Amino acid sequence: MEVTLAKSETVAHYGPEIAFEEAFMSNFKALHAYAHTLLQDALMAEEIVQTVFLKLWENRERMTIHTSLRAYLYKSVYHESLNYLKHKKVQRKYMEEAMVEQKQRQTDELTADSELRHQLHAALQRLPEKCRTVFQLSRFEELRYHEIAERLGISVKTVEAHMGKALKLLRLRLADFLPVLIVLLPNV
Repeated sequence: MEVTLAKSETVAHYGPEIAFEEAFMSNFKALHAYAHTLLQDALMAEEIVQTVFLKLWENRERMTIHTSLRAYLYKSVYHESLNYLKHKKVQRKYMEEAMVEQKQRQTDELTADSELRHQLHAALQRLPEKCRTVFQLSRFEELRYHEIAERLGISVKTVEAHMGKALKLLRLRLADFLPVLIVLLPNV
C-alpha cells in the first residue's frame, strides 16, 4: 500500500507502523468530530473512527487507495457511520415491535383474566349454597377439610362430598378456562 502522508513521505520510506501512527495522529481528532456530527454520540464516534483505522491496518497489504488518505478516511467514516445508523434503525424497529407485542399480550392477559373472573363468579353463583361455601372456604380462605367441617358443623366426609360436587360442576361450566384454572386452583 502506498499511502501519502501529510509531508509527502511514503510508507516505503518510513515503514508501515510509523506511517500508520502518523496517519492516525494527524487525522483522528478531525475524523472523530466528523463522526460525532453524523452520529450525535461521542463514544460511538470514537469507536467508528477506531474501526476505520483498524480495517485500514488489517487490509494495508491488499489495499490500494486511489484518492488521498484523508479523503479515503472521511469516506470510510461516513460509510461506517451510515451502517451504524441503519443498524440502530433496525434495532429500534424491532424494539418497538416487541413493545407493541408485549402490550398486546398484557392486554390479552388482562382481558382473559377479567373474563375468567367473571365466568368463575357466575359458575360459583350457580353452585348449591353448601357446595359454594365449602369451595370458597377451601380455595379462597385456604382452610383444610377438617377446619371447614368444624366451622360449618358438618363431617369431613360431607365436606369432601361438597367439594367433589363443586369441582365437578365447575369443571363442566368452566371447561373453556380449564387450563388456566388448573394453574390458579389446583385439584380442580
